[in-house]
Amino acid sequence: MMKEKRIGAQTVKLSEPVVIASVSSVVGPKEGEGPLGGLFDKVTEDALHGEDSWEKAESKFVTESLQLAVEKSGKKMNDINYILCGDLLNQCTGTTFGIKDFKVPYFGLFGACSTMGESMSLGAMLIDGGFAENVLVGASSHFCAAEKQFRFPLALGTQRPPSATWTVTGDGSAVLSKKGKGPVITEITTGKVIDMGVTDTMNMGAAMAPAAVNVLTAHFKETGRQPSYYDVIATGDLGYIGKQLVIELMAKEGYEMGENFTDCGIEIFDKENQDTHSGGSGCACSAVTFASYFYKKLIEGSIGRMLFLPTGALMSPTTSQQGSTIPGIAHGVVIEARTE
Repeated sequence: MMKEKRIGAQTVKLSEPVVIASVSSVVGPKEGEGPLGGLFDKVTEDALHGEDSWEKAESKFVTESLQLAVEKSGKKMNDINYILCGDLLNQCTGTTFGIKDFKVPYFGLFGACSTMGESMSLGAMLIDGGFAENVLVGASSHFCAAEKQFRFPLALGTQRPPSATWTVTGDGSAVLSKKGKGPVITEITTGKVIDMGVTDTMNMGAAMAPAAVNVLTAHFKETGRQPSYYDVIATGDLGYIGKQLVIELMAKEGYEMGENFTDCGIEIFDKENQDTHSGGSGCACSAVTFASYFYKKLIEGSIGRMLFLPTGALMSPTTSQQGSTIPGIAHGVVIEARTE
């Protein structure tokens, strides 16, 4: 059975498609002012979301988004076999405090901004392996909490270079199920840690682009496909600079990335009017963009086949302060619309 499922060193094909039964997206006000503003399930009035710290606010985003995904699926929390999710905060406390009252078996994940792809991959594998019927997955981030932890306190008013991206505030979640209606996950291409020596914490696109290229080339080689096979290829958090790097690096590998290639960090913000420089990033970037924008297109049938590819920078405040490089990771998920 393992040989039948494994179609390459990094790619597996599920024995049965796993249904994405529902999705939810809860975001902050800046995200609500962007191009996708009318598509989110909930836009909060302010980034603190009624709490007294950025970190507590992020946990509240987690709680509300995961609860909403379960409600929209028509299930109850006790129907969920596992929760798989994570965030950017130290020890994933944004998630831990957000889900602690759910009393559901939990796997905490850290894939940095690739966490939504990681959680969807592992959740689908759990279901395909017969270990679960329903899995709740998600990822969250918060601009203010992330800046405070990884870069500079907001009160300093530090100048942001053009290469910088804006961490998305919010949480995107999904219920994966063995049965039901909705788009389905059919294949998974798991990334490797790729480190090309980038040390600039203000240029996440450059740090993560090589990891995206690793997954893309592995996926195309192992499946025998070309980029044109998909209606949409959406990386996670590369922004404008990272996306262009992927195009150039993929060309060197012999693959032409066409108009079907986009990035969630480009889709979520209006670069000019919202002053987000190179675009969006953060665990929530790909999570809420998929849940609000791409999922609806899959439901409508305007997207038939999608390669969803969240990307992450595997750094910590400690490694950055010590001058270490920034390793990258990416996780690819093939999602197809259901025609019946």
